[in-house]
Amino acid sequence: MAGRVFRRLVATIERLRYNHLLLPHDGSPSYFLTARLCTKNFHSQERNILLMGPPGSGKTSVGQILSHKLGMPVIDVDDDVLERAWGMPVADKLAEVGGERFLEEEGQVVCNLSASGCVISLTGSNPLHADAMRHLKSSGLVVYLDVDADDIIERLSRMKVNRIVGQGDGMSMRDILHYRKQFYEKWADTRVLCGRGDSVQEVAEKALRVLARYQDSESETYTSTRGQLLRENGSAMDPKFFSDVVVEGLAPNGGLYVPSKGFTKLEPSEWQRLVSMSYPERALAILEKCIHPLDVSPSELRSMVNWAYERNFARGSVAPVKHLTGDQYVLELFHGPTASFKDLALQLMPHLFAHCLPRTCNYLIMVATSGDTGSAVLSGFGNLRDADRERVGVLVFFPEQGVSLAQRQQMTGFKECNARAIGVLSDFDFCQWSIKRMLEDPRLAGHLAVEYGTVLSTANSINWARLLPQVVYHASAYLDLLGDGVLAFGDPIDVCIPTGNFGNAMSAVYAKQMGIPIRHVICASNQNCVVSDFISTGQYDIRGRKVTVSSSPAIDILKSSNLERLIHHVSCGDGGLVRDLFVRFENNRVFTVSDFLLQRIQQEVQASWCTEEDCLAAVWEVHAKTSYIMDPHTAVAKVVADRLHDGSCPLVLCSTAHHGKFAPAVLNALRCPHIPSDPLEQLHTLSTIGGGAQMHEALLKCLRESGRHPHTVCKADFGVLTDEVESMIQDSFLKVK
Repeated sequence: MAGRVFRRLVATIERLRYNHLLLPHDGSPSYFLTARLCTKNFHSQERNILLMGPPGSGKTSVGQILSHKLGMPVIDVDDDVLERAWGMPVADKLAEVGGERFLEEEGQVVCNLSASGCVISLTGSNPLHADAMRHLKSSGLVVYLDVDADDIIERLSRMKVNRIVGQGDGMSMRDILHYRKQFYEKWADTRVLCGRGDSVQEVAEKALRVLARYQDSESETYTSTRGQLLRENGSAMDPKFFSDVVVEGLAPNGGLYVPSKGFTKLEPSEWQRLVSMSYPERALAILEKCIHPLDVSPSELRSMVNWAYERNFARGSVAPVKHLTGDQYVLELFHGPTASFKDLALQLMPHLFAHCLPRTCNYLIMVATSGDTGSAVLSGFGNLRDADRERVGVLVFFPEQGVSLAQRQQMTGFKECNARAIGVLSDFDFCQWSIKRMLEDPRLAGHLAVEYGTVLSTANSINWARLLPQVVYHASAYLDLLGDGVLAFGDPIDVCIPTGNFGNAMSAVYAKQMGIPIRHVICASNQNCVVSDFISTGQYDIRGRKVTVSSSPAIDILKSSNLERLIHHVSCGDGGLVRDLFVRFENNRVFTVSDFLLQRIQQEVQASWCTEEDCLAAVWEVHAKTSYIMDPHTAVAKVVADRLHDGSCPLVLCSTAHHGKFAPAVLNALRCPHIPSDPLEQLHTLSTIGGGAQMHEALLKCLRESGRHPHTVCKADFGVLTDEVESMIQDSFLKVK
């Protein structure tokens, strides 16, 4: 069995053992095989299916449907267990002993329940008794029927139920449901997200799909954009799962990982259910559809999501949508700790990475940045638990002359011993090319593994776990517009994105694939407009072109890595085509797609670019008309959107960074007569123009604390960068011989 598959299997078994699904193992190979077969056979007279959910969620009716469909006996805990044990209706028992005593006696009865190969419909209060739930989980899989609260309250009012613990104690039904939710989330092995207005039959059908997905975990694999992965002897490599691709970053054949079967599409009722949810709740619901529960369990994913978005963003402002003017809205993606959209992915991705790591070696995360990714990676990995942080180092390469002073201070101000930012006397493309070359070099990988017990990976958007969380904020923007009454579900929007490495734009394409009605993804370039030219002409050509430093440095990029994923997507997964195109590009610095493929690309995305003068003029004009201060990247998007958007639907501008990170350019655009040289003073000057409400407190705090720090600057030489990698490993980790 291949190492990565074995690693995922062992991790799966450990999680299953922790959840009491399996007995402790003896370490034999047959144990692991039996464990996998157990997870694939809930319905084979061995394991129970335990339906858990609030009162009124339809557990009894759903249980009967599943029993019929799966050919398994059904047990209703209320009717078949409790009432038989007590010799009286549950409602009478509750009235007799009161809520607190009822929970204890109910738990004692359930702890004596013995069943196998059954569909068991739990009571709404079973999850409140820890011993009872531990006993139940030891017998099977807990499936959480997450039904909309309004639907539940409407059903209960029709049923006139009087056997709910807490009912009549001064708590509203909504308060009872809210209180119990934490227990359902705690004990769930998998969740059935129900749409608003779903019938019992629809809930049962969704439960069957969730069970089928849980059983068939081997089907949720990942493939390379460059086709089938082969060993040196020509045989196919073992399947790649989520936990594999998170750790590896880049596919062995040089391609980027994508889901073999694409994205799951949410139903309109499910999207509408998400409208009233917070950003972390939306993120969890969407990511659960994309990450198999055997890779990351619902409770573990919930913990990661809450840590990422509830602790590290401005309160209530993870990714707010604000009206700008007319039919244009701004999606503000800069409320994280480093004031750029990269925080939306990089406060979560490190936790996914650490979760998927094997415990046998150290990892060095290499990152190329045009300014924002570097500080976001350093911040995100710096928030890991101490035990994980000791095993993961971070090395950032940035173009020394291609970032703003504030960006440089953010990166070089990090003081962790296993984190370092190095300036390179070249551009972003060279930094990114060097990292990809290191990741593809088996000799370097072998040397670092043998000499230092260290494996290389990356947190750039070529890593799937870095790109995936970005899908969430495009969906969330649409849901916010729904909630504000700007549109009804199904009405289209256009999205305009400042585009460099194409990860942000690609995540919008994936949000569309999941069911968000995005009509056009509009890519906005500055004068480094190779992506815009490609989308317009079908020719990707960087011969004779050099990166031009601009006021929007995050998109000063010529080699756009995530275009591989776009071409793979529009070519319906033709890995051979993608491989041929990008091998040709690596050799000749140019490739051209067919007219048919260009047409497919233009159905998904539009593109244009703007000059430096137009960008700065847009900053001035928007502020003059609305008092809103844009950063230069958002201004690039504004110029292009004004040119391409036809006004027939709402337009969302992705604001990818706070204007304070590019204060000199913004102050220049706003015609400030005296621009201070110190970034902190520049922020204060901006606050006098835009007001305190537009200030970014985390950025202000960061610049106050970081100051100017000496840092390593190296020449544009691949060998020199490789030496820096080895030096970083030597300084960060104990030598392993």
